[in-house]
Amino acid sequence: MNLQQLEYIVSVDVHRQFIAAAEANHVTQATLSMMVKKLEEELGVQLFDRSRQPVRPTPAGERVIARAKEILRGVQRLRESVAEEQHGLSGELRLGIIPTLAPYLLPLFIAPFLERYPEVRLSVSEHTTEELVRRLRDDSLDAGILATPLKASGITEHPLFYEPFVVYASSVEQWPRKRYLLSEDIDVERLWLLEEGHCLRSQVVNLCALKRREKELHRLDLEAGSIETLKKIVETNRGITILPELAVKDLSAQQRRNIRRFQAPVPVREVSLVTAHHFSRTRLVQALCDEVMRSVPAAMRSKERTRKIPVQVRERNGRGANAL
Repeated sequence: MNLQQLEYIVSVDVHRQFIAAAEANHVTQATLSMMVKKLEEELGVQLFDRSRQPVRPTPAGERVIARAKEILRGVQRLRESVAEEQHGLSGELRLGIIPTLAPYLLPLFIAPFLERYPEVRLSVSEHTTEELVRRLRDDSLDAGILATPLKASGITEHPLFYEPFVVYASSVEQWPRKRYLLSEDIDVERLWLLEEGHCLRSQVVNLCALKRREKELHRLDLEAGSIETLKKIVETNRGITILPELAVKDLSAQQRRNIRRFQAPVPVREVSLVTAHHFSRTRLVQALCDEVMRSVPAAMRSKERTRKIPVQVRERNGRGANAL
């Protein structure tokens, strides 16, 4: 048994055709088929049902392929760790990020990070929280940036910063005559939310205790798919919304008049870089964490400095957040 044979059976499982797997590995179909057959003989089990098209793994084959993937991931991690020690930070880092962070956080750290580490190639994609965690587990992403805590099995969280929530309101809204707001001051009948599934939505639900006041939500018949949509709805209609701090950083002076802040302890969302437990490129992870933390305002880097209280990602009924 050798690594090449393990790569071949994983490739057949991916492509579900011997000829396609052979082309992907730049060998002839005869060579690949012979190597797979030798592995089957060595293990004493049939790995693939060849009587069907597309080819499918047998039950025993599924178990062997799962172990082969683990072995190949381990070998790749070993190679990356050795290369990192010998040559410094280099290679590709596949980074996922949730959409309610991407447009506001990525421009702050990507250029400085790539300038500081010219041998690193950063591949960035947006995903919901659920999809991002799934991709970390199946090794199609190396790291992710999202709202935490998740407390998801197999996932390591590296807290980066604590982003305050602010109230963004229509200019015609009437407010209590005080400088800072409490969550109890939010009129839920005038509150615009992101659509179901967004973890930012579930945090706002928790912040305003909407689960206990759900009878008041009967007028919320329009739910937005993005933070930018929420801003436009508020600016062109009556109503309010609750946004993370970075999303209002570039507002005009006129727009900033619509912002109201919460009384301390300020509600925040904890933002973390997450990896699968098995991800071994610790120096690269730390370098990215350091760059992200340098890119955000200093006041966000500590939960204690400005009396902040993290808002849970999970909804009060115990369901995990599925997105944003």
